[in-house]
Amino acid sequence: MTTRNKVSALVLCGALTAGLLAGCGSKNDSTNEGNGGGQVTLRMIESLTSPARTELLKASIEKFETANPNIKVDLISPPFDQADNKIRTMLGAKEDLDVIEARDLNVSEYVNNGFIDPLNTFADSWSDYASVSAIAKSLGSVGDKLYFVPNGLYERQLFYRADWFKELGLTPPKTWEELYETGKKLTDPSKNRFGFSFRGASGSNGTTDAITLAYNGDNVNLEDSMFTKDGKSIYSTPEGKQAMELYLKLYKDTSPPDSVNWGFQEQVQAFTSGVTGMLLQDPDVIQSLTEKMAEGTWATAPLQAGPGGKALLAAGGAGWAIPSDSKHKEEAWKLISFLSSPAENTEFSKKFGLIPIHTSATEDEFFKSGPYKTLLDMSNDSAHFVNFKPPFQYPGNGQWGQLVQDSGQSLLLGQTSLDDTLKKWADFWDKQKAELKK
Repeated sequence: MTTRNKVSALVLCGALTAGLLAGCGSKNDSTNEGNGGGQVTLRMIESLTSPARTELLKASIEKFETANPNIKVDLISPPFDQADNKIRTMLGAKEDLDVIEARDLNVSEYVNNGFIDPLNTFADSWSDYASVSAIAKSLGSVGDKLYFVPNGLYERQLFYRADWFKELGLTPPKTWEELYETGKKLTDPSKNRFGFSFRGASGSNGTTDAITLAYNGDNVNLEDSMFTKDGKSIYSTPEGKQAMELYLKLYKDTSPPDSVNWGFQEQVQAFTSGVTGMLLQDPDVIQSLTEKMAEGTWATAPLQAGPGGKALLAAGGAGWAIPSDSKHKEEAWKLISFLSSPAENTEFSKKFGLIPIHTSATEDEFFKSGPYKTLLDMSNDSAHFVNFKPPFQYPGNGQWGQLVQDSGQSLLLGQTSLDDTLKKWADFWDKQKAELKK
């Protein structure tokens, strides 16, 4: 399950905050700090709402208001499944908003519609910006401009059975080829043990994309990630074919036969129940693994690299942006920089299960060991773990997962050839690009 689709599985829909359409201060009642002391009311709306998360935000906002008595924050918390549409509608109607939660999947839309302003001028004078990780900066940017400051990151990593590895004298695989070889060594059908927790159903494109991007490596256009720098689909290259040949072997030689039908739940359950020895997932599974598996039986390792030594990953997440029509942009930035400070962001990340955006978080004892350390290590090593932009700008992006699931299962079951499958996938993206240019 991808980070963008599964946030809804992590959170419960919160009740719509009372007074959603209450007006904020007018131009006449807005006074910047130091120019008379008049109070400013900031209207702030979140997207990834849940009761627990909203309470964490309120606690941080209360601290901000105490430190800034001339600024009041009106936090709007729509139900999760309505929030993005609510934000889009309010922005389009030019309703009073000063801070919004933008997401990686809709920031380009907001920018194209002129809904939000670049934050570079603010960020350039922000003392804490230097410690924001390169991946976090990339996540909040469109082109060379920063449009939101992330409030935390999701990244994929490897979870592995540390007890099985110790038993066989194995070390965590650093490349996809090593993942395959390690998976073969872990596989023993007579013990109902298999090396890899394969995922052939919903969300399977998470693996096909990851391995194909890694094999294309430095040739990938990071701003248009389904294509290489010379405009070819990543699935049409010789490297793309090599990647998918290995993908087929991962299924046939290291995975349970019925995993062709596995989605997120089955994939994770196979790992926690002792059927599979390696799992590729995001940090939202950490709590489940902690609850269901004995301490010391599992551990984490970075995402696997391709032949060129680099792993390509898409850090997922959301963050704080300033609407173009805000009347209180200076005060809005003051709130954003407070919430995004190393202290506030690190504490929020620990309590909600995210990766902090600041490299300085590695000095926090919480992240110096355990499952989150691997994620921070990847965030801080941009030379080997390269962030790419998912293809959210394409209208057909939402159809991609279903196409990969259907044609991918046909491939795995031997009903379609690899060449035909790759052509179908390449043609899909070529068509998307052609339609986008019209």
